[in-house]
Amino acid sequence: MRTLLKVGGVIVICVALLLVTLRVTGFEPGACANAGASWTCRVPGLWLRGHLVTTPVLDWSFTDGIQTVKVQTRDLFGLPHSIGTYCVSYTGQLYLTSVYGPGLPPYPHGRRWNENVARDPHVRIQIGDQLYDRILVYVTDPDERATVIRNKAKKYPQQIIRPGSYINVFRVVSNDQRIPD
Repeated sequence: MRTLLKVGGVIVICVALLLVTLRVTGFEPGACANAGASWTCRVPGLWLRGHLVTTPVLDWSFTDGIQTVKVQTRDLFGLPHSIGTYCVSYTGQLYLTSVYGPGLPPYPHGRRWNENVARDPHVRIQIGDQLYDRILVYVTDPDERATVIRNKAKKYPQQIIRPGSYINVFRVVSNDQRIPD
C-alpha cells in the first residue's frame, strides 16, 4: 500500500510539473495562414499568449485582412484547448466557422472545440498578438447563416467545401452581452 501511495504521489507531482511547464511555454497551435493547409495546422494547442484587450470592439471589419484566428476553449477538465480557424466579419460583427465534411455528426459533435463551446461558450480569441475574452453564440437564423457563409466563400475562395458538408457559424459577442436562449 505504501508503494502504491508513493507511485501515485510521484505521478501527481509529474503531472503538476508537466502542466506548469506547458503553462509557461503555452504550447500554442501552429500559426498557419490556411487552417486546413496541413495536419500541423490542425494540431490543437493549450494556452494562447498575447496582450489582453479589455476595451469593447465595436467594428470587427479589421479582421477582413486576417486569414485565421486562434480560439481557446476549455475542455471537460478545465484545461485549455486552442485551435486555428477562419473568421468572417459581417455588419461589424465577427463570426467564426467550422466546416463538417460529409459523414461527420452534426453540431456540436465531431469537433472538440465545438463541443467545448456548446458546453461553455466563453472563449479567448487571438488575433495577431491581441487576446479577446468573448462568448461564442451558435447562429441558428438561416438568413444570417447564409449571408455569413456567402461572405466566407468570397474571403476564402481557395477553401473547397464538398457537397453534403455542413458549416457551423458562431457569432462573437462581448462578455457583458446576454447569451440568447
